Amino acid sequence: MTLSPAALSGRTAVVTGGGAGIGARTAELLGAAGAHVLVVDRDAAAAAAVAKGLASAEPVALDLGDDAAIEAAADRFAAADILVNNAGVSRVERFVDSDPAGWDLLWRVNLRAPMRLAQAVLPGMTERGWGRVVFVATDSARAGAGGEGVYSATKAGLLGFAKTLARESARAGVTSNVVCPGLVDTAMLRGVAETKPGVIDALTKAIPMRRLGDVDEIAQSISFLCSPEASYVTGQTLSVNGGITMN
Repeated sequence: MTLSPAALSGRTAVVTGGGAGIGARTAELLGAAGAHVLVVDRDAAAAAAVAKGLASAEPVALDLGDDAAIEAAADRFAAADILVNNAGVSRVERFVDSDPAGWDLLWRVNLRAPMRLAQAVLPGMTERGWGRVVFVATDSARAGAGGEGVYSATKAGLLGFAKTLARESARAGVTSNVVCPGLVDTAMLRGVAETKPGVIDALTKAIPMRRLGDVDEIAQSISFLCSPEASYVTGQTLSVNGGITMN
């Protein structure tokens, strides 16, 4: 679904992980619909490059693994009408081989940061009587995936959190939903493939559509949930995965 050029006119959107991939494409779609977009990324140059291509945008360099930095920036997001929590980090390894010392970064970026940003934007959304919160999780949060135990656990937390926000904010005109991408052709997946030759071909064979998803296909779903047309959709988890898992 492509939103009309004025669908989000006057709205402010925050997109984390906005410097590349799904986040960058989501920022472009929301910007094209008239929103002023805060492109949040730990890579300042990437955020600036995406923001430069939008009609109304500003880059925000922010490391979501740094709790103190999030606290310092929280007030900057208070005026947001739309929050897309897209940023995430992953580590592929057998759970029994994982080091608990490495779990903390995934917890902070994948779950704590989205929770804290939601806490920063919700009061303003509630006061204004309109808001959209979208969390980008993963299909492995619903079905599990070998080698992604900690990643899946942190992303699975978003599903329950989003439903709670949906219940608490529904009467205020604020919706809260989750998009769970399947296997998508992103830099993160390509990074995994570099260390595991042949993994993309093997994974693709398990997808009924026999192909990876495209970032635009995920971003289009996210942008719909951010739109006025999604006003009666809340507390939902949408898998965009080519059929690799089905409800």
